[in-house]
Amino acid sequence: MNQYVAMKIKRLQDGETILTSEPGNSMLPLYKSNEKHILTPISWEECSPGDVVFSKVKGMCVTHKVYAVDPQKGVQVGNNKGHINGWTKNVYGLAHKIPSGVKPEDELKKYLEAKPEISNNDGKEDV
Repeated sequence: MNQYVAMKIKRLQDGETILTSEPGNSMLPLYKSNEKHILTPISWEECSPGDVVFSKVKGMCVTHKVYAVDPQKGVQVGNNKGHINGWTKNVYGLAHKIPSGVKPEDELKKYLEAKPEISNNDGKEDV
């Protein structure tokens, strides 16, 4: 795992809300490659089918859709093209789209103001 991914996980586990982006087209048309979005901390128990989450499954960190939730297995995640990655309980962040025409930093500010008890982000983007 690279240092940026490890830092992102730590920040989410510490309760931070972060601005981030990831490369790849597996979530089209929901998310484009390197499209900025916000991640808020979440545990697998809080997930619902249809949520897009940042998680670690089979050793890889991905931002993918939740397809199912099971009390013993955790959540089943997969991309938006029908590929299922597998089951995991290693869920760190819930993804939030940034509305078209809104500056990512302005949208992050809204999240930080709405939930200051879980957010101590300094406004810096996480890569």
